[in-house]
Amino acid sequence: MSDHLLPHDAALERLRRLHPKVIDLSLERMARLCRDLGDPQDRLPPVIHVAGTNGKGSTVAYLRAIAEAAGLRVHVFTSPHLVRFVERIRLAGTLITSQALADLLDRVEEANAGQSITFFEFVTAAAFLAFAETPADLCIVEVGLGGSLDASNVISRPAVSVIAPVDLDHKEFLGEDLAQIAGEKAGIIKPGCPAVSARQRPEAQEVIEARAAAMGAPLTQMGVAFDAWAPGGRLLVQTEDRLLDLPLPALPGPHQIANAGLAVMAALTLGDPRIDEAAIGKGIASAVWPARFQRLTAGPFGDKARAAGTDLWLDGGHNPHAARALADTIAELTARDGRSAVLILGLLANKDADGVLAAFAGSGVRVLAIPFEAEAAGPPERLVEAAEKVGVQAQACQNVEAALDLALSLPGPPHVVIGGSLYLAGEILALSEETWPR
Repeated sequence: MSDHLLPHDAALERLRRLHPKVIDLSLERMARLCRDLGDPQDRLPPVIHVAGTNGKGSTVAYLRAIAEAAGLRVHVFTSPHLVRFVERIRLAGTLITSQALADLLDRVEEANAGQSITFFEFVTAAAFLAFAETPADLCIVEVGLGGSLDASNVISRPAVSVIAPVDLDHKEFLGEDLAQIAGEKAGIIKPGCPAVSARQRPEAQEVIEARAAAMGAPLTQMGVAFDAWAPGGRLLVQTEDRLLDLPLPALPGPHQIANAGLAVMAALTLGDPRIDEAAIGKGIASAVWPARFQRLTAGPFGDKARAAGTDLWLDGGHNPHAARALADTIAELTARDGRSAVLILGLLANKDADGVLAAFAGSGVRVLAIPFEAEAAGPPERLVEAAEKVGVQAQACQNVEAALDLALSLPGPPHVVIGGSLYLAGEILALSEETWPR
């Protein structure tokens, strides 16, 4: 069944008309709506609240897999979705049904009674209502944007606050420099509630440490109180009092060592006795997070690449920090067999194209720049211009299919990566039900 025929779609379309997708960061509207719903955010299972610029989705995926490997029932709230809106809300391990989501949205709309609200606040309130009414052992909530004023920050007593790596993105909403952005992310740290932070650049780390101290929140900092590395094909996580010897992360790329280590420390900080080392290892080795250097082996493009005798990958990194991680991951890939790599790239117009393309300077990666269907998609010519500034070979293509055909016609054939916007990744995954996130 195609998504536009599902029961929740009419409710979402009505809400988009009434409450357009503006970004207006504030907690007042959300707090008022939650009060009118009976404050569901105060009736959740223990919450792990996750903020950060990059890696927060992967960290959520590892945490979910670890908890489920321990036998826990886990609620998860993430954004954005890739193909179907229901991907955002997972109830006790299972994606919410379309009908259940439609019913929730109707209830939230009735409680809101036509008052001012943003679309994301509306959806977050619906998720919290579902989580409060469905039994579970743990709730993992990913911040939508920023932290201090994000709709999810009505959670007042998280079991653990987690801050993934902080970098420059969404500067128009969060601030022009790293310290300002870190201050927004650190806003999820609450009085007396433990916090765990990834390794941060000094100016971000200083802000996070200051917030934790002001809140009286015990802070466990990667690179200070714990660390993770991967010698000899194993993931080692060293804390102040133990060393965990674990399988390598399921998600590819050197940056996933740090993401997995952050998730391990958050799981240990939660302190649930059911989460033992065996569950942690099983979860790290089995986590799934679509469009984060995901190998595509199905769908029309996956089939085409396989028929041409090469591999196809999909990645949704769309800022310079994520692009550097992608460049490192592609370098690992090409080092294994000496084959070249082609990056089919599409970005939204408001993204830092110069910073993204600079990550591939000197890498030997060839870039094929493409348009895609999102209304805010940037022109391919802008990406070619940014690539040429840093000496990266690039050309514009008519669409992703033409770019893939060109890539597969090159000698080798090369490794092929489709990357950039998550909207582009969603378009690719939507082409076949086989590749829909489950």
